[in-house]
Amino acid sequence: MNPLTIVLIVILVVVIAACIALYIFGKKAEKKQAAQREQMEAAAQVMSMLIIDKKKMKLKEAGLPAAVVENTPKYLRRTKIPVVKAKIGPKIMTLMCENKVFEVMPVKKEIKAVVSGLYITEIKSVRGGAIEPPQKKKGFFKR
Repeated sequence: MNPLTIVLIVILVVVIAACIALYIFGKKAEKKQAAQREQMEAAAQVMSMLIIDKKKMKLKEAGLPAAVVENTPKYLRRTKIPVVKAKIGPKIMTLMCENKVFEVMPVKKEIKAVVSGLYITEIKSVRGGAIEPPQKKKGFFKR
C-alpha cells in the first residue's frame, strides 16, 4: 500500500474515534446539566429586592463567599461573570445572575426575581415600569 493512504486511514480512524468520544461526553454533560437545572428549580424562591449595582467582574473580585470560589473549576475562576449587588430586606447581598437576566435588569429599581441560592434565574416584575432591554447606541452609519 501507498504510505500516503495508510496515513490518511489512520487520521480518519482517529477523527472518527474523537467524534464518538465527544458525542458520549456531550450526552453525559447534558444529563448532568438537566439534573442541576432541576435542583435549582426546586430551591428557587421569589424575592423582592432593590438593585444597587450590576457589573461583569472576575469571580475572585466579586466578593462572593469563599465556598463559592473554592467549588468553581479553576479554568472558570478567571472568567468574568455577571454580578449584582442588591438590597434584600435589611441586608446588602452580592448575587450572580444569568446573562439574559443581566441584560434587562434595571439599576436602582425594585424588582421581584426568582433566586436560587446566590443565583438570579429570572425577573418576574419591575416596580414602576416594565421589563425592557436597554437601548443600544446607534452606530455611526445607522444615524
